[in-house]
Amino acid sequence: MKFIKWLLALVVTLFLLVAVYLSVFFDPNDFKPEIVDAVKKQTGREFAISDDLSWTFFPVIGINLGGVSLSNPDGFSPKAMLDVHKAVAEVALMPLFSHKIEIAELSLDGATINLVTRKNGSSSLDGLVGEESGQKAPVSAEPSTKRQLSDINIGGVSITNTQINMIDEAKKQTQTFTLDSFTLGEFTLDKFAPIAFEFSATMPDMTLSSKGKGELKLSRDVKQLVINDLNIDTVMEGESIPNKKLETSITLATQIALDKQQLSVDITQLTAANISAVGKLGVNYGTKIPKINADFQIGDLDLDAFLPKTEAVETTQQTPAASHQVADEPDFSALKGLDAKLKLTVKSIKVANLATQNWLMDMSIQNGVIDLTKLNADLYQGQLLLSAQVDARQAVASYQFDNSVTGVQIRPLLKDAADVDLLAGTANFSVKGKGKSLIPLQLKQNLLANGHFDINDGALYGVNIPQMIRSAQAKLKGDLSSQNKEEHKTDFSSLTGSFTLDNGVANNPDLAMSSPLLRLAGKGSANLLTEALDYRLTASLVNSLKGQGGDKEALAGIDIPLAITGTFQKPEYALDTKALLNNQFKEETEKAKEKLKDSLLKKLGGF
Repeated sequence: MKFIKWLLALVVTLFLLVAVYLSVFFDPNDFKPEIVDAVKKQTGREFAISDDLSWTFFPVIGINLGGVSLSNPDGFSPKAMLDVHKAVAEVALMPLFSHKIEIAELSLDGATINLVTRKNGSSSLDGLVGEESGQKAPVSAEPSTKRQLSDINIGGVSITNTQINMIDEAKKQTQTFTLDSFTLGEFTLDKFAPIAFEFSATMPDMTLSSKGKGELKLSRDVKQLVINDLNIDTVMEGESIPNKKLETSITLATQIALDKQQLSVDITQLTAANISAVGKLGVNYGTKIPKINADFQIGDLDLDAFLPKTEAVETTQQTPAASHQVADEPDFSALKGLDAKLKLTVKSIKVANLATQNWLMDMSIQNGVIDLTKLNADLYQGQLLLSAQVDARQAVASYQFDNSVTGVQIRPLLKDAADVDLLAGTANFSVKGKGKSLIPLQLKQNLLANGHFDINDGALYGVNIPQMIRSAQAKLKGDLSSQNKEEHKTDFSSLTGSFTLDNGVANNPDLAMSSPLLRLAGKGSANLLTEALDYRLTASLVNSLKGQGGDKEALAGIDIPLAITGTFQKPEYALDTKALLNNQFKEETEKAKEKLKDSLLKKLGGF
């Protein structure tokens, strides 16, 4: 036993003597030329260590270096690809013999990386990645035996003033990413350690600054990483940002099962401008295509607040310019590498001045196919129900959908959506269709759909059809003093019809409107590309117009063709006065016949 103790003491003494000898008599700077030459031979780049190297062997193994630089390839600007002001790494020696790691200090300060891509496609990274050999090292079928670390202790990690410059000479753009600071406090397995960071970025169309803090813990078996109370505040500014500035704040907790390659995130608070949300995110990244599951609950969402406030420009000035623009199909190639399921609930959404509530959406993305299995929402005292699918596996995406709207008050919806006061009533609407291309113009052209609508207890604004008929008839009788002082509105009890959509034109073959005073029937079309209207209808007066100021004897039973033309924004209504004149002639003829009949009866003594 004494022999073993003396032997251990002798080994330790010899080790200490070697450490002292190396520390005192061995200068690592003597090897700087060999290190520089080896790097240059391996990479073809200039490598320099301008500051003196220093290291320690006991009680810590450490190295301190500074003034390190690695050049870009010849002809690149800037010349340096990597500059490091100072780097320090120190590991306690004795704990290593007990399978423990105690890191006294890890720090990096003033690192600058310049990654340049030239016009010819060459980059700063060319030549740095070693060529693959023809043979791969054999992989053992049996797992290698490993000893677990009994403990890891880190006194602290500090990374400061680290900057990455990404320079694209072809686009004449530079993007700068700066890690102002990253710190990890005293770290031990199975205990939480504080972390904090400050980060900023400058890009051609925006700037970003972010800071955060939290705490992390690594399990003793190195299978579980937990990050708690991570708070991140971010500010983005630039022309591409809604209203040129966006502030976000998020608080979350993360668990990563390193052995199972699974990640879960619990977002307890998220705010962005006027949006607040909570949610959960799960990712299985151990599969070939990571599987993602997300469930978010969002409060009131005003998307209009994110839209730029621009002055209205006349469409006649915009149309010629737009006709010369060539739109591209959206690139959905990234969806092929995505396997995701999303459940989303939103308290309310305001977009394009439309107010909606109680959104519920279930969606999945798999193998390049977006499947919207359910979307429900309340709007204008009614409900929206939609299901849809977008197949993005081809260069030109295809889609299909089934949409229904029930019990919606159509007048406030139209006024909010398009500032159009055209129609009122309780609307029910259904449409089912399919098509190809998501370019707005081609989407309208390629859409094939059919549907049905009915509007109850409503009114058609901008026209008073009975008044139009009455005024036209009065003028035909020579009464030019008739003036239209009544409201420009036609009441109805129901308005129904079916339609088909093809090549950008909605054809409506069976429009029918009815009220106690009026019947309207006919067919027409609405061009979604030009917004042109073309309807040919027949107005049939029923019994009396007393309720709208009419005269039963004068107007009952008259059928008048009615044309609706113009555009969605400015519809135009016109009566067929020739038909009205023919009806007036028939009416006068009938009156003359009655007078002649009465006269003959009187002469014949009442026979």
